[in-house]
Amino acid sequence: MKIEIEVISNEIIKPSSPTPDHLRHYQLSFLDQISPPTYNPLLLFYPADGDVKINNIEKPNQLKQSLSEVLNLYYPLAGRIKDNLFVECNDEGIPFFQAEVKCRLPQVVENPEPSELNKLIPFALDDAEELPLGIQYNIFECGGIVIGLCISHKVGDASSLFTFIKYWAATARGEADHISRPDFISATLFPPINISGFKPATGITKEDVVTKRFVFRSSSIELLKEKCSPASGSLENKRPPSRVEALSVFIWQRFNAASKVESRAERIYSMVHAVNLRSRMEPPLPEYSFGNYCRIAFTIPSIDTGEENYNLASQIRDSIGKLDKEYVKKLQKGNEHLGFMKEQAARFLRGEMVSLNFTSLCRFPLYEADFGWAKPIWVGSPSLTFKNLVVFMDTASGDGIEALVHLKEEDMAKFQEDEELLQYIVPTKC
Repeated sequence: MKIEIEVISNEIIKPSSPTPDHLRHYQLSFLDQISPPTYNPLLLFYPADGDVKINNIEKPNQLKQSLSEVLNLYYPLAGRIKDNLFVECNDEGIPFFQAEVKCRLPQVVENPEPSELNKLIPFALDDAEELPLGIQYNIFECGGIVIGLCISHKVGDASSLFTFIKYWAATARGEADHISRPDFISATLFPPINISGFKPATGITKEDVVTKRFVFRSSSIELLKEKCSPASGSLENKRPPSRVEALSVFIWQRFNAASKVESRAERIYSMVHAVNLRSRMEPPLPEYSFGNYCRIAFTIPSIDTGEENYNLASQIRDSIGKLDKEYVKKLQKGNEHLGFMKEQAARFLRGEMVSLNFTSLCRFPLYEADFGWAKPIWVGSPSLTFKNLVVFMDTASGDGIEALVHLKEEDMAKFQEDEELLQYIVPTKC
């Protein structure tokens, strides 16, 4: 579904109260410094309810007023990022765009095209320089609305974005007193260091990348989990594979088939999973800890005879399990991990590493964002700026998973026609 929009207004929303002097310099952490200079986007879809005047005037005013209040607590988001070192919390505010969309909301929800959804967010995703946050309020012809958000990966990860949305929605409903306030202590836990010689933008690309959305019903996921389970009678005490583990194995195999990956001695083939570190720290951090608290787990699939699916699922679990309390302690020292990152970036640039990257937003509160006019009917993501990337999100029903797959054009042409893949996904509507 092609989308046409017209931006009808652009305002700057500032905190309702000035940021105190002692909070005006927000230090970026080591993990913020090495995060890519991109935006993390999210799209919240709400159906029409009531007359157009409410959608055009009252709802955006409610959002802007509550946002102004929220920025008193989330004060770095109203500042400006400087030199990959700190945020100048100067209350300059965030852009709030309003746009009219030349179609009906159900037309987009029924058959979303990720690259078209980029029109519903305020920024180009690879343009994350100074602005930490932007909002776009989209009004459809039918009265439905979409709130498009972009948060800079320099200040926060996906968990930080969901925490912010949760507080903003509660404020809009007048219920913020029941929500925990954010912690801004990441630079204390992961002190910044000199990262010269490392380019956080490594891997960002828009050229020749095609993004497609594939939906897996719960019944299909259960079948894939069975394929990744140990044979009956063996390894009885092992936990069965998770939904994300099983889907990762399946998509990795279909990716290999599509891209005709051939093992070469000089190349490393890896699966890479983003991992939330909050619960893996000592003591564990609460979910409202704001910043970048995520790292990546590398799995080098071994070609095995016998229970190949199960072994690969176990390998993924083991590699993620290595991001434990001891790992975090080393990470807090910074320099050793920076050396590892430089080495990985150099391999990538030399073409010595072929990776398929996975990030999961499953189990996050995607569908809880009620600003006072009910919860979203769908939550989606536009096309991102990386190739060989898979993003998992829960379906609106909560029992299935949507996979947003980013591949080179030639690989996607084969991947989307893969016969085994087509057996497990929901057929696409024409």
